[in-house]
Amino acid sequence: MGAMRRVIERLLNLLAFLLTTRRPVTADEIRNQVAGYGGSSDEAFHRMFERDKELLRRIGIPIELTDGNGWGLEQGYLIDPDAYRLPDPGLTDEERAALAVATRIVRLGGGPAPTEGLLKLGGLGPGEGSEPLGADLGPAADRLGDLFSAVTQRRKVTFDYRGKKREVAPYGLAHRRGHWYLVGGVGDDIRVFRVDRMESLVVDTEEGSFSRPEGFSLRDAVDAHPWEAGSEEPIVARVRFEPDMAWWAARTLRVDYRSGPLEVELPVSNVDAFIGWILSFDDSAVVLEPPELRDQIVERVEAAIA
Repeated sequence: MGAMRRVIERLLNLLAFLLTTRRPVTADEIRNQVAGYGGSSDEAFHRMFERDKELLRRIGIPIELTDGNGWGLEQGYLIDPDAYRLPDPGLTDEERAALAVATRIVRLGGGPAPTEGLLKLGGLGPGEGSEPLGADLGPAADRLGDLFSAVTQRRKVTFDYRGKKREVAPYGLAHRRGHWYLVGGVGDDIRVFRVDRMESLVVDTEEGSFSRPEGFSLRDAVDAHPWEAGSEEPIVARVRFEPDMAWWAARTLRVDYRSGPLEVELPVSNVDAFIGWILSFDDSAVVLEPPELRDQIVERVEAAIA
């Protein structure tokens, strides 16, 4: 792995050097100025340089040996920028916008959205940043395919979730707030599970083993507040919001509010999401009940400032 990394770094250094020079450069200049070649013997440099040139040409980078007489040189190497650039595909503004959305919806392995390619194809649209719109599929990519089949074929699934074995009738898959969720039936209840937190997923072999409840709405199930999208038995949290932020809490919770402090009771099935939301209010929100939930918030704050 270390040797391969050194080869990649040397290739990138060589490519950057050849793209930034305005004239052909000799092999001696490359040997003396490109990191990765220095200190090698004549034979070692010749061997590395020949291999590197072949690798660059193999991946479509047109490194050329040219007659350098016009520059006072016998021969030199260069990369013609015009030959290296991709031809303009002539995308319309609408096509570039659609491509930008597509690249931001899925990120494999947690990598950043590939905005560099978008810039080469004509740039990002107005107001488009590089932040992802969608889910990091990473290790959940395979699970999504299996779960999609289970939903369409109505096969029950079992998996480990937060240390417990779950048997679920999968009603649907949805993407919200940067994650994929499975919505399904557990007994008579409808529960929501984050796909990337599932472990040891097994899809049952029997097709058509369940039916969706009458009137079931996938959107209603997942469009709840993030602390409601969880698989645990909900607890009821009583929260007091101080007047300076009560208006914002009321707007988020869609409750009536006129003035003064706001006190509400909220069902919480995802404690982590709830704590994160409460902490966003700084000291303008206080969890009154239950005591164990209030203690978890205190512990989270103390750990952050320790």
